[in-house]
Amino acid sequence: MQLKPYARTLAIALSLAFVAGCSSTGGGQDGDLTGGAGGTDRGGVSTGGADGSGVSGDRTGQMADADGRIPETRTIYFEYDSDTIRSEFEPVLTAHARFLQSNPNASVVLQGHTDERGTREYNLALGERRAGAVERYLNVQGVSPSQVEVVSYGEERPAARGQNEQAYAQNRRVVFAY
Repeated sequence: MQLKPYARTLAIALSLAFVAGCSSTGGGQDGDLTGGAGGTDRGGVSTGGADGSGVSGDRTGQMADADGRIPETRTIYFEYDSDTIRSEFEPVLTAHARFLQSNPNASVVLQGHTDERGTREYNLALGERRAGAVERYLNVQGVSPSQVEVVSYGEERPAARGQNEQAYAQNRRVVFAY
């Protein structure tokens, strides 16, 4: 019967695809591929946000420098079970949009993350919706879709360990990885 060699080939191909999909490209928790040098989200998290979430936006470094450097704040945070961009992070997104517009050869990967509550599948979808919301914001600001890639890590790469609201708030985020 001729079906057996095709089934074996299909099984091998699916196994390789699975392994490739699970592989990591390295980098740090917040998408910093330089191993810590590069200023990913310096000071973007505080212990007492105005809304009680434990997270507040860092106003320092939100605008791209005059010399065209990547904005320092590279992480934005979301409310529980939400993909709505909080108004306090709109200046951060606008700064990234300006940088990408003025540097058409630059590209960014938007990494969507969630806290550990919910199923793995739900969290992967929520992380993708969050990154997608940021992508849509950038596109409306005039950023070329070819400069932006969306990926979701769901709950798999937490920024903070713990099972309390402060840790959960730090894990509900989208990271700009240049």
